[in-house]
Amino acid sequence: MELQEIENIVEGILFAMGGTVEASRMAKALEVEEELVISAVTNLKNKYEAEKRGISITEIDGSYQMCTNPDIYDYLIKIAKQPRKYQLTDVLLETLSIVAYKQPITKSEIEKIRGVSSDFAVSKLVEYGLVAELGRLDAPGRPMLFGTTEDFLRSFGVSSLDDLPELSQTQIEEFKMEAETEASKVEVNV
Repeated sequence: MELQEIENIVEGILFAMGGTVEASRMAKALEVEEELVISAVTNLKNKYEAEKRGISITEIDGSYQMCTNPDIYDYLIKIAKQPRKYQLTDVLLETLSIVAYKQPITKSEIEKIRGVSSDFAVSKLVEYGLVAELGRLDAPGRPMLFGTTEDFLRSFGVSSLDDLPELSQTQIEEFKMEAETEASKVEVNV
């Protein structure tokens, strides 16, 4: 099978599927090596970018998805109903970052880190599609485990969790000091 034919098929698959599709899955369907599929996707991405097309291909955690080019978003809004914009408050961002770095994680573990109830924050993040239930912990009460979604990766422009920034030891120490200061203020006020 020639690369051009593989590109055509991959383009059709990504368009029809709508969501992400693993390169290995496409390679199996086409009965070709995964590297050929990856080359075809790369060629398509480059063509779309060079021609300033209205679509693009995004890689998310080793899978590919056909998406609308962000450059035409303003025009899309004029035609489509304006998408709902979510407000990520400090509380939601804090909770989301805990989930992203500690997943899979239970609500009680999130609350232990934050020091306050996190029911509302976790529920909102699930509603926004940034966090999802991953299953249950094999422990008494079988608490729900939470983790981030593909929408989280897409929204924050990272292709995998490995791309999340790492905190330096200095930053970690500063956060610990801030937390201790906040905890001592609470103790004084009690």
